[in-house]
Formats: sequence, structure tokens, C-alpha cells
Amino acid sequence: MSTGPSEPGMPGGATPAVDTVATFSLTSAQDVFGLRRHAQQAAAAVALDRQDQVRLATALSEVGRDRIRSEELKVSFALSPGQPASLLVTFSWRGGPPPSRETLDLAAKLVSVACETGPHAGRIVITQPLPAPGPQPADRHARLAHVLKGDTPSTEADDLRAQTRDLIAALEETRAQREELRRLNEELEETNRGVLALYSELTRELETTNSGVLALHSELDDKRQQLQDASEAKTRFWTNISHELRTPVNAVVALSALMLAPSSPPLTEEQREQAELIASSGGTLLALVTDLLDVAKAEAGHLDIHPVPVDLRLLVAHLSSLLRSGYGRSEVALVTPDLEQPPLLVTDETLLIRILRNLLSNAMKFTERGEVRLDVTADPEPSAPAVLFTVTDTGVGIPPDEIDRVFEAFYQVRGPHQAGRSGTGLGLPYARTLAELLGGSLTLTSVEGVGTRVLVRIPDLGHAHPKETEVEGTHRDR
Repeated sequence: MSTGPSEPGMPGGATPAVDTVATFSLTSAQDVFGLRRHAQQAAAAVALDRQDQVRLATALSEVGRDRIRSEELKVSFALSPGQPASLLVTFSWRGGPPPSRETLDLAAKLVSVACETGPHAGRIVITQPLPAPGPQPADRHARLAHVLKGDTPSTEADDLRAQTRDLIAALEETRAQREELRRLNEELEETNRGVLALYSELTRELETTNSGVLALHSELDDKRQQLQDASEAKTRFWTNISHELRTPVNAVVALSALMLAPSSPPLTEEQREQAELIASSGGTLLALVTDLLDVAKAEAGHLDIHPVPVDLRLLVAHLSSLLRSGYGRSEVALVTPDLEQPPLLVTDETLLIRILRNLLSNAMKFTERGEVRLDVTADPEPSAPAVLFTVTDTGVGIPPDEIDRVFEAFYQVRGPHQAGRSGTGLGLPYARTLAELLGGSLTLTSVEGVGTRVLVRIPDLGHAHPKETEVEGTHRDR
């Protein structure tokens, strides 16, 4: 075997993209034996692991044996600076038979092989990527040149001994891997046994939990049924009581109206005042009974909604007249808006009047001096047409810890402000229930000693999708 620079005219000549380190001529079987040794030394010099060294040496040995019959056979070792850096081994020849497919397939199983053949010449390029990170290119080149500069003769016996050493090393590595695999299998079996035991335990616990959940579901169903029965009984009680109360109250209102009629016998001034008091009290009691009946219907889901276009100017005027006559006091001013261009609104006018009447009367009841103000504006949110009703007062206000509780049915904030002010504690809960029934909302903010602000948002049912006008739990007659 001889060494020398590659020839530019040869198919295997160096190109500017690679750094050729050494080129050998292969003329005999002894040169092929030496190629295997050089291949292992070169692989070790560029920091390839043991397995890659054996694969590269075996592939080069097989290709060398196949190509030894060619003319002008050369093999060159070069370094490619690409990413990743690679060791390139190129066989080039002139004349001779083409390489056998069996040899190429065997080499391709070990390394990356590219073959170019022609009628008069050919070459085979074997590429072995180098590990990264590794030595610097200059250091790598120096190491490779150092191991390839020797030209120690090699015999077939040397080649066989080298192959035997490689085989023994491979067998040792295989045995070590087999032992490691056996150990890993034992650990896996132990882990599997633990997993199975844990799975069995979790399964038993899950079955126990499921039994408990089923029992809890059964108990909850019983409780739900009991609550439903109690709610239905309460609704029936409210409805029956309301109906029973309405009959005598209607009689009181009708008789007092009859006594005050111009066609009735004249009354003294004191009798007229007493009759008017009876009529006023009867009307208040009738409104309270009606509210109780509506609350019962709303909770039972039987309160019907009848959306109609609402004239907000007439509605505000009606509320203003009603409240000034019933709650008018010189110390409290009722301020209502002058709606020159009122917002458009389609909703249940009767229920809307009841909401605002309750809120305004409640505000006037607990305001000793100052004002109670009603503001009506269109909701600025364009995607959901609605009208905002804001009731603001300068009354006693509500303590912070009581704000949530005022929406509980029959709950009243205790204090000196209740003196001389009767009530049932249904006003705010009733107003919120009706607002939600109309698809809207009612929110309250208050500062004790300063006043209260209630905001009611009522959607325009005339612009809503038909399904959006249906409130859950409410039945309507079409």
C-alpha cells in the first residue's frame, strides 16, 4: 500500500468542500488488510465509539475486497466541515467490473454509502458523521493524519486477529447489554407487580367510593323530592292564603269606595277621613296580597309574561302621580326624568310598573329628607338592546354586611329607621324576581347614612331572538 495526494482528474479527487488527509493505493489483498487497520485507527482518532469503529472498518474491508479487481484503485480519507462534520472515505477506480449489489447492500447496513459508476471509471463514497461536540477541525485533522501516515504491512492473519478482537468485544458488549436488559426486565416485572397491586387497591377503593356515591345520590334525590314537595306546599299555601285574603280585602275596598261615592248618603268630615283611611289601607293591603300571589306564581314558574311596546313617558308619569299621592312629603322630592325621546322597549308593562313601584316606594319610605330620583337611559351595549332604570335616594342606606341579605324574602334590616314604617321585607326580593323573569337583572349598592342606588336592566324583547325571550322555569300562554 502506498500513500500520496489525490489526483484532481480522478473521480475520487478532492474537492474544495472537503479536507483530504491521506490517499492510499490498493493493489493486493494485503493492502485491504491494512485498510481495515487504518479504518479502525482513523475512526478512533476522530472520537467515534467502539461500535462505529467496527462498522466503519467492516464496511471499508468489504468494499475493498470487492474493488481489488479494479484498475488504479485508490482510497482517500477526508474530513467534511459541514454540519454535522463527517469522515469521508472515497474509493475510486478505472476499469474493471462494477461493484456487486450484495457488497453495496451489506455496506449500506453499516454506514451511509453513495455509488457512482460509469463505463470507464467509478467511485464509492462512504460517509460517517462525527460526534458533536468534538475536537477542533485542526486538531481532528492532525490526529487523523498522524494515524494514517504509517505504512506498516498487514497480513491476512493480522486481519483475522483484528476481526476476532472485534467479535470478542462485540460479544462482550452484547453480553453486558443482555445482562442490563435482564436487570431492567426484573425491575419492570417488580414495578408491574406493584402497579397491579396498586390497581387492585384503587379498584377496591373506587368500588367502595362508587357505592357511597350511589347511596349519597339516592339520599340527595330523597332530599330534593322533599324540598320540592315543601316548595310546592309553600306555594299552594301562599296561593290559597292570597286568594282567601283577596276576597275580604276586595269587599273592604269596594265598600269604602261606595261610602265615598257622591251618590251615597253624605258623611261628616270625620267619617269621610275614616272612610278614606279605610280605602287607602285596603288598597295597600290588596297590593300586598297581589304581590304575594305574584311571588308564589313566579317561584312556581306560572307567572305569564305578555311583552308589549311600552310608552316610557306615560309609565313615568303614572308612577310619579301614584307615588306623590301615596308618599308625598315636603321633605322628600321625587325627581323623574323628562323623556323627550324615550328609549324603545318591548316588555311586560305591568311587571315593569310593579318593579319600579316597589323600588321607588321603598326608597321614599326610608328617605327622611332629600330626594328620590328615577333615571331612564338606553343601555349603551349595542349587541343587547335594553333599558336601564336607576333609582337613587338619599335615605338611611344599608350596612355593608346586610346588603346581600336584603334580597332574602321577609328579611328586614333592624334599626330605629323602621319606627312607623310597616313592611313585609318582600319589596327588593320581589323586584329582583320580576326583573330576572323579564330576562334582566337588578343590582344594589348602598352607603350607610348616605343613600342607596338600585340599577335595573330590562332587555328589549322586541329585538331579542324568540328563544331569548323565554325565561327558564317560566311558562307562557301563546
